[in-house]
Amino acid sequence: MLDVKSIRKDFPFIVNNPEVVYLDNGATSLKPQSVIDAVNAYYSEYTANIHRGDYDTSLKSSKAYDDTRILVKNFINAKTASEIIFTSGDTYSLNQIVFGYIKTHLKDDEYILSSKLEHASSILPVYKCTDNFVFVDVNPDGTLNLAEFEKQFKLNPKIKYVVITYVSNVLGYINPIKELCALAHQYDVKVVVDAAQAVPHIKVDVQDLDVDFLTFSGHKMLSASGVGVLYGKHELLEEMTPLVYGGGSNARFDDQGNIILKNVPERFESGTPNIEGVLSLGAAITYLNNIGMDKIHEYDKNLVSYAMSKFKELDNIIIYNPKSTSSLITINVKGIFAQDVASYLNYHHICVRTGNHCAKILHNIIGEDQTIRISIYFYNTKEEIDKIYNVLKDITIEKCIGVVI
Repeated sequence: MLDVKSIRKDFPFIVNNPEVVYLDNGATSLKPQSVIDAVNAYYSEYTANIHRGDYDTSLKSSKAYDDTRILVKNFINAKTASEIIFTSGDTYSLNQIVFGYIKTHLKDDEYILSSKLEHASSILPVYKCTDNFVFVDVNPDGTLNLAEFEKQFKLNPKIKYVVITYVSNVLGYINPIKELCALAHQYDVKVVVDAAQAVPHIKVDVQDLDVDFLTFSGHKMLSASGVGVLYGKHELLEEMTPLVYGGGSNARFDDQGNIILKNVPERFESGTPNIEGVLSLGAAITYLNNIGMDKIHEYDKNLVSYAMSKFKELDNIIIYNPKSTSSLITINVKGIFAQDVASYLNYHHICVRTGNHCAKILHNIIGEDQTIRISIYFYNTKEEIDKIYNVLKDITIEKCIGVVI
């Protein structure tokens, strides 16, 4: 069992805002003091660029940066640290894969397979990469069916890539990525996985999954904003073309336009990186490791199950993902616009996310464009669920209008 009472003391936002119920963790997570301290230490004790200076503070910051790459490698069980590329976030990572690898390898008659569950950060690069994309059919409840993938692979042997989410950022279902990778590889199809909503909440082992590429952001898993990770099998990274060129990524260039790039992963990290962001990611991983990802996942599941049981008591609530296996609950209040509900919840110091959550074609599956997303993390409590339950129990459109006015 997690000692959530003690854990909450690690988060200054919670300590400084005891009245606030923060349930927008799917957008960004709160930060523990140890992560804040890691950023402050870099700025106050050893500020320097990395891999550039032959002096103590530069060597210290360089080592801390390189050590974080090893931390990430171990956290997702990559084979080598060279398979870990630091980026500005999940969006950049996905664009790098689509335009730096898929676009350079995709032939004119070949296809990308995806789903209507996808976040804009994965599906929009696909749109811009090629007109040759198809969507796999999704079950009515928004879950994926492996049989539909095999059906597509058999119907169209020119499908060469799957771009898919590990956990839907709206429905919260954990997709069968390991089984999908095994199936796809039988048909010589490579799999790109957007794991932004997975890595913060469940134990991810890229070797066990046998995934070809996997991406995630740090800010959803306790670290500072502006840092993400691109994992790829080393042999694929060797074939990938950088999107950005500049200092730090090249070994040499001359006045004839010749460029010799550094080895993977440095060739993909041009310019001065977000050093403090990477260091905060290392601190975040250390914090998560100390708790244990299995414990976090179990706690998430139990709290979501509790919340679902409470919301099912309310006749005025529509639940779109009653079988959520991760940390997300997506609802609406009957007869009240989602944003008006959110404003009323905010009046009661409850933070949720409303809208289409950047998954703008998912409405074709759930039949609703605007929803209220409640996303929990291991520092949330049953008492906080009870608070949002009690507010929603008595909500009316008149009360919402009163708050908006």
